[in-house]
Parts: sequence; C-alpha cells; structure tokens
Amino acid sequence: KLKHLGKPILWISILESVGAALLVTLAVYLYTRELALSLVFGALASATAPAATVDVLREYQSSGPLTTTVFAVVGIDDAIAVILYAFSIFLAKMLLAGSELNAAEAVLRPCGEILGSLCLGAAVGLIFLAMVRRYTARRGLLVLTLGAIVLTTGLANALHFSLILANMAMGMAIVNLTGWRREDLFDIMRGITQPLFVIFFVVVGSQLAAGKLLSLGWIGVLYIIFRSLGKQAGASLGGLVSKAPESVRRYLGLCLFSQAGVAIGLSIQTMLELGGGKFGDAGVELGVTAISVIAATTLFFQLVGPPCTRHAIIKAGEAKL
Repeated sequence: KLKHLGKPILWISILESVGAALLVTLAVYLYTRELALSLVFGALASATAPAATVDVLREYQSSGPLTTTVFAVVGIDDAIAVILYAFSIFLAKMLLAGSELNAAEAVLRPCGEILGSLCLGAAVGLIFLAMVRRYTARRGLLVLTLGAIVLTTGLANALHFSLILANMAMGMAIVNLTGWRREDLFDIMRGITQPLFVIFFVVVGSQLAAGKLLSLGWIGVLYIIFRSLGKQAGASLGGLVSKAPESVRRYLGLCLFSQAGVAIGLSIQTMLELGGGKFGDAGVELGVTAISVIAATTLFFQLVGPPCTRHAIIKAGEAKL
C-alpha cells in the first residue's frame, strides 16, 4: 500500500514527525535549559495515535485523498517516533552520565539498535509464520501468537534493542510475506486487546505523579502548543514539497493531534531506562517528568484530536454526513 501511495506519504510523514520533534525540543530547552529532557520530549512529540483518528474516519465513512493520506501517515510516524527516540535516549544517557559526546558513537550505536530491532522482529515473524503456515486451531494460534510476542520482547530486552520497534517489525513481517499472509492472526489478537489496554493504562496511572503536575505545568503547555504547531507546519510543508492535493496540505495537520500508546510506552521506557540510580537523581527525575507530562497531555490530545479530525474531513468534503 505504501509503495502504491508513493513519495508524498514519506515526505509528509518525515516532515510532520521531525517538525514536532524539533519545535518541542527547542521550546522545552529554552524553558528548562536541560538538553537531555528536551531531546526526550522532542522524540515523544513525534508519535501519533492511530486508533482514535481511524475510528473517526470509519465512523463518517470518509474517503478521498486526505483520508488515504491520514491512514498511511498515522502508521508510519509511530515507527519514525521510535527511531527518533533511539537517538534521543542515547544522547540523553550520555549527557546524564557526563560522557563526552562522540559523533560516530552517537550515530552508530542507535543505528545498530534500530537495525538489530528490525532484524530480530522480522526473523521471529518469519519463523513464526513457518510454524503456523498450515495450523488453523484458533486457541492454539492465540497461544502461539502470544508466545511469539513474549519471545520477541524477551530477546529484544536481553539484547538491549527497542521492544516496541522489534514487535512492530514482527507484525510487518507477518502481514507482508506474500503467499503466507495470515491476517486471521490479527483478528484473534483483537479479541483479547481490550483487557490488555485496561491493564496498560492502570499501570500508566499508577506512575503518574499528580503532585508534580503543577510544577511541570509550563512544560506540558509548551509540549501541547509546539507539538501541535510542529504537526501542522510539518504536514503542510510535506504536502507542499510533495505536491499533494490542496485538501491534504490544508487539513492533514488537524488529523495528527491524537497521542496515546506509543508515546506513553516510550515514556514508561524512559522511566525504566533512566531510573534505578544508574544515572543519579537527574535520571530518576527525568523519567518521572516524562511519564507525568505525557500522561497528562495524552488526556488533552485524546479529547481534542477526534473533533479536529472530524472538522478536517468535513471541511475537505470527504465525510459522509
């Protein structure tokens, strides 16, 4: 599908993700003067939650250039966010540890982590598909699919790869291997996702330091304002550069506000990687700050995002009212 949609999707996805990351990084740094904190928030700002946006498009049976572009972009920019995060968290660790920044290491180490995550996920996905190629029992497939996810996560954790990117790569391998495609696996998994989502957000809530929200208020405000501006400006610039239709250039940014799973998952990963005293009190503080601000701003974006998407598709004339 991405090959069919062509270069405009890649241009828009890269520019809206990087645009949000750059503006948030700059704004938070000018306010806090803490580069490690700014880099982490910049990477987190690039992610978009597909679920809420896609639900609105399906509810209004939307179709057209804007709708097609949104479907593609909200999937790609989560992968871009994970890649940006790999570089940002590595630089943040070096700054917190007081190490001298080595340009070669700052590029090669994150690249190794990214490529390793992709290769690991793809390898597990291919082996898994070979195992279940002619297997159809739904209960057995559920157990085997969960086992593949746990295996990918465990290996990624042991090898210090990205847990999120490795599992994304496994999913991509499973759905894209021509001739062996097993989309029924995803239908089986959808049946158990709701309780997992509930557990996920309970865990997030348990980490939210409500007492810190007042002191972190301006960081949250800056994050909301400059993430929104970055998404809008990046999407418009990407549409202009790629000569996308006018409806895409004008309204795509409004469809990219929602934030949830990947941003929260990466904020939890930040707390786990920087906590535990390895990077001192500064690392613990950065982890708590990240998850507190992201949890609070996610609530805002999940309230604002769907109405903005609805407004965009109506203005573009693609919604069936």
